[in-house]
Amino acid sequence: MKIKKSSVTLLVALPLLLLAACGNGSSSSKSAATKGNLADKQVVNWTETAELPSLDPSLATDQISFDAMNNVGEGLYRLGKNNKVLPGIAKKTAISKDGKTYTFTLRKNAKWSNGDKVTAKDFVYSWQRINNPKTGSQYAYLYSGIKNADQIQAGKKPVSSLGIKADGNYKLTVTLEKAIPYFKLLMGFPSFFPQDQKVVQKYGDKYATQSKYQVYNGPYTMTGWTGTNNKWSLVKNKNYWDKKHVYLTKINDQVVKDTQTGLNLFQGKQVDQTVLSGTQVANMKNDKSFFLGRQARNSYLEYNTAKVKVFKNVDIRQAMSLAINRKQLVGKVLADGSTAPKGFVTDGLAANPKTGEDFAKEAYTGTGVTYDLAKAKKLWAKGLKAEGKTSATYTLTADDTEAAKKTAEFLQTQLEKLPGLKINIQSIPYKTRLARSAKGQFQLVITNWGADFSDPISDLGLFTSDNSFNNGKWSNKEYDALIDKANNADANNTQKRWEDMVKAEKILMNQQGNAPLFNGVVPQLINTKVKGYVYNTAGVPWNWKGMYVTK
Repeated sequence: MKIKKSSVTLLVALPLLLLAACGNGSSSSKSAATKGNLADKQVVNWTETAELPSLDPSLATDQISFDAMNNVGEGLYRLGKNNKVLPGIAKKTAISKDGKTYTFTLRKNAKWSNGDKVTAKDFVYSWQRINNPKTGSQYAYLYSGIKNADQIQAGKKPVSSLGIKADGNYKLTVTLEKAIPYFKLLMGFPSFFPQDQKVVQKYGDKYATQSKYQVYNGPYTMTGWTGTNNKWSLVKNKNYWDKKHVYLTKINDQVVKDTQTGLNLFQGKQVDQTVLSGTQVANMKNDKSFFLGRQARNSYLEYNTAKVKVFKNVDIRQAMSLAINRKQLVGKVLADGSTAPKGFVTDGLAANPKTGEDFAKEAYTGTGVTYDLAKAKKLWAKGLKAEGKTSATYTLTADDTEAAKKTAEFLQTQLEKLPGLKINIQSIPYKTRLARSAKGQFQLVITNWGADFSDPISDLGLFTSDNSFNNGKWSNKEYDALIDKANNADANNTQKRWEDMVKAEKILMNQQGNAPLFNGVVPQLINTKVKGYVYNTAGVPWNWKGMYVTK
């Protein structure tokens, strides 16, 4: 996840990328309950590949955190299978003819886990907190297009002027500066969830840093998370307004970074799910428990152009990218079903509204993802000469997961084929890597990004000059202008907007604003008795509501 600081506008709802369905995918939880085939014990033991960084809707930026918050929290809407907008805290919505005013009627039986009522004021407080520059929210840019959001984030207007107003406890009015066709999808995203002001102020700096310093209004509450440990549990929330349709009573979650350990736990029936890697995928792909979940997720190499002056040189960036054999990376090193990218925007995320051609294919130039060691060496020599250097040593930062370590070691081998280049690897915990990336404390870093919704702007907006997630600070005026046109001047012209984004993607790749490495997948084993869906489309993280265990 990540994106941009300027306004983001979708004109049409584009085809969604199916990511995963758990179990056989054919039985709904409702039919399972009707047929009486639910197991007596509705407990699932799940695994995560990295630590949980945060439970703060204002500050979280990563997949693990959003996965958790989608289950312990709830916004105005919930996003279900195939991105279908489902009722959340809002039971009714009225939209003005110009699409700029939304009036939400909230349900009166929604409560926080501490017994407080969930009211319109909780949304007002949360949205203002996220937009307040003092909070430091990296996801505040998603509010662009809501009245005064940009000015508030720039410190030019007070947070009280944000286009959201509570009319009593159960009516909420949101005013936009322009119609945002994907606005309802945003309402199901954790960055738009409500927050209990009393709790935030009570805990202060401790708020949401441990499970006991947070309250929950979603299907589950969290227990046992200390902020640094690798085990926690989600327990069915007795105060959740729709608890009768929540079947799992408990989800025990634990971090398992080593896939062999995960496989051993699964085969020993100690967990109901585990992620696979490398040869495990080939060995287990015919197992009845095997499931390959495809993602709108890209792993890429980011250059810190602000910290390392040499990385401002396009020949240097292009040389390093050209030295990477991505087909070998996905086929021989990862060997888990991951695919070589065509560019930064992943395959299958969006299609041309006129021709139906996939964006990744239409914007493909080959420049940013091609392997050509001979050309790489020539550009490297040219770049070093221009910078007055004959050699260079850089540190490559990566997560300490098995897949990340393999990728880092492969990149080290590939990049050191460039004469005079030495690469040192720094493997650190996921949570630490996120923090250091955000602060620009790296030279080279392997980063992951997943689309928040099914549109190229969800990826491309990330690399504008002022984007809060543009940690490497790559900057290109023409690129910025094209993204701005797509979001504003051409926002209501489907084809021009599409062309703007195609041009922007080509610039990003030709100038090597980053080096895409692979499009990710989640090969995993899932207990066949666990049914329902966990996550499904681009921008919809793990969602436990509707999952159950059969006899």
